[in-house]
Amino acid sequence: MTTSRSFALLCTIGVLCFISYNMVRMPVLALFAESLGASPERIGVIVSVSTLTGVVLKLPSGALSDIYGRRILLRIGVIAFGIPPFFYPFISDLNLLTLLRLFHGLATAIFAPSALATVAELYRERRGAALGTYTACTQSGALLGPFIGGYLAFAYGYSSAFLTAGLFGCAAIVLFYSLHLSPPPPRLHDKGQASVWSEMWRGFSIVARNRKVLVTSSTDAAKMIANGALMAFLPLYGISVGLNAGEVGLLFTIQSLTSFVSKPIMGRVSDRMGRQPLIMLGLLICAVTFVSIPHVSELALLLVLSAGFGFGEAVVSSSSSAFVADSSEFKTLGAGMGMQGTIGDIGHASGPLLAGVLIANMSYAGAFGIIAGLQVAAAGFFWLAMRK
Repeated sequence: MTTSRSFALLCTIGVLCFISYNMVRMPVLALFAESLGASPERIGVIVSVSTLTGVVLKLPSGALSDIYGRRILLRIGVIAFGIPPFFYPFISDLNLLTLLRLFHGLATAIFAPSALATVAELYRERRGAALGTYTACTQSGALLGPFIGGYLAFAYGYSSAFLTAGLFGCAAIVLFYSLHLSPPPPRLHDKGQASVWSEMWRGFSIVARNRKVLVTSSTDAAKMIANGALMAFLPLYGISVGLNAGEVGLLFTIQSLTSFVSKPIMGRVSDRMGRQPLIMLGLLICAVTFVSIPHVSELALLLVLSAGFGFGEAVVSSSSSAFVADSSEFKTLGAGMGMQGTIGDIGHASGPLLAGVLIANMSYAGAFGIIAGLQVAAAGFFWLAMRK
């Protein structure tokens, strides 16, 4: 299988997986949890708990893909995308919903680091453009998923949205079996479990000592805090100012559309201009648009701000993933992408929790202002760290 065909198939699988995942996640999940009686704090926990799976598993799964090859981890991940949505219609208890979200988080925790490492391996000379294109394809899932899920939930009820998400996930499973990748590295196949653990810890230690990877991943996590807060509470804010579920879904769609269009372009720009200036610029754009959202109630203006946040997100993401790949040793590329995913997921999981506590004790404007300040601080921290 040629590189271009493998890349096209991986991008298509990514589109289907993330349509499925985001049909459940935005805006349906927060509204579904509220319909079951969840408080703002509990909604923050339910939205963020799937990301906690990534915090625990992204680094180990990326390291295991360095040892056993990418395909086996990708297979487990794509199955975790397709099966869980079929269980949501049977949930009526918040504790069970929390457990299901924890299990559903296996999908991105296992799939994402291996997919990013695969793209970085396929295109070593044009990583920014290739990673930007792949992440744009997964972003198209975040573009279509909320719109389809929000419309189905509004028109036909939550169960129709969940079942349709499961069908998209199953389509990704079927397509995955036509994808052929390079065979796994042979160095540990017959050496036993002790050698596997030793190799994993070696990868962990190399990545943990890589200052550029750690600083870039921490900076990216600041953007993910805001992203997670929007995912959990933009639906509730939108409903509070008179929007319906379909219009709230449109806000996420325009955010994802802008990000989708911008990521390949900004990836090419980062290949030519360098990653670091774009990471700082993107964080500042995210902060300005994020802090403005709770001061606006008109749909048209909210669409503009959502598009602006999506552009800032694209600027950061297309540069940060390529910078981490550039800064990682080749044999620990999966571990490097896993480290970025783990730290990013800490931010993503913290966003709904932090926003839930802040909103419960102050206004949306105050909560969003504090989180925007974290992004500005992260941009300054990144600039100082890279100067040294």
